Amino acid sequence: MMTSPIKQEVSLLSFNTFGIEAKARYFVEVTSIEALKAILLDPDYQAIPKLILGGGSNLLFTQDFDGLVIKMGIKGIEKMREDNENIWVKVGAGENWHDFVVYCLEQGWYGVENLSLIYGTVGAAPMQNIGAYGVELKDIFDLLIAIDRETGNQQFFTHADCKFGYRESVFKSELKDKYVIAEVIFHLSKKPQINTSYGTIQQTLVEMGISQPTPKAVSEAVIRIRKSKLPNPEQVGNAGSFFKNPEILKSHFENLREQYPNMPSYPAGEQKVKVPAGWLIEQCGWKGRKVGNTGAHKDQALVIVNYGMATGLEISELATKIQASVLEKFGIQLHTEVNIV
Repeated sequence: MMTSPIKQEVSLLSFNTFGIEAKARYFVEVTSIEALKAILLDPDYQAIPKLILGGGSNLLFTQDFDGLVIKMGIKGIEKMREDNENIWVKVGAGENWHDFVVYCLEQGWYGVENLSLIYGTVGAAPMQNIGAYGVELKDIFDLLIAIDRETGNQQFFTHADCKFGYRESVFKSELKDKYVIAEVIFHLSKKPQINTSYGTIQQTLVEMGISQPTPKAVSEAVIRIRKSKLPNPEQVGNAGSFFKNPEILKSHFENLREQYPNMPSYPAGEQKVKVPAGWLIEQCGWKGRKVGNTGAHKDQALVIVNYGMATGLEISELATKIQASVLEKFGIQLHTEVNIV
């Protein structure tokens, strides 16, 4: 059961927010679990490499993809069950994440508002446990349905099965490239639980003239902050935060703070401290600096941008240089949040 014909030599330019030109040898969009199973088990394509594509917002192409790109187009938002205070909602992997957040707020379903204006699709969200402003996907996650790439079998993954960590899950480690996430079930609340403790949400709400915020107001504040800090991919190619915020030992942090008293940090467990990668990169002189057709953004050094004609290889090489300079100056290894293909 195919939902669209398999195409050959397809440009991926419009399928990645970096705006990188790359070609897929084969390309197909699937809009149902049945269609996904069919293409995974198709003997003509079973042996070739496959790339599952969501919104392309966390992806950097450094070369053409000599295999089959499967664009996830499984849609749908369905109420599974509810009680007086809670609701469980099943969402297709191909749904736009921010559109889903907006829909939840319109329905009076809460818990997702701090995750507003994150680019990408619902299916990609559990893979890296997306997070922003004090909330992570794991906080609202209940269950997901995934398809085994080799057998086509359907499998449920519980919260524990996913092994969520900071921008991590089992799907980025031991089960990498083993499953395709098809649907995700979220556990949301009917009662607002306002979380304004992280970043500048509280300050932004004050600037907006709001003293008793609703979840919708929190969402609007987050959108305002993100728009002020992060470039719109429709205007300048980027994939948001290129690197994860590193977690370092407290002893390492204390040594660094003697040299850099203003170094910001957040607690990350008993023996570790999280340091903003953007601050580290900025201290190394990268903020606003252009290298050829790419560079670190002028407002947020954590974002590497494509100024129009950059290749994926150029962007990858700049990322490597940034990593080397941070390692040399601070003894901290930055790890990429973006998937490099």
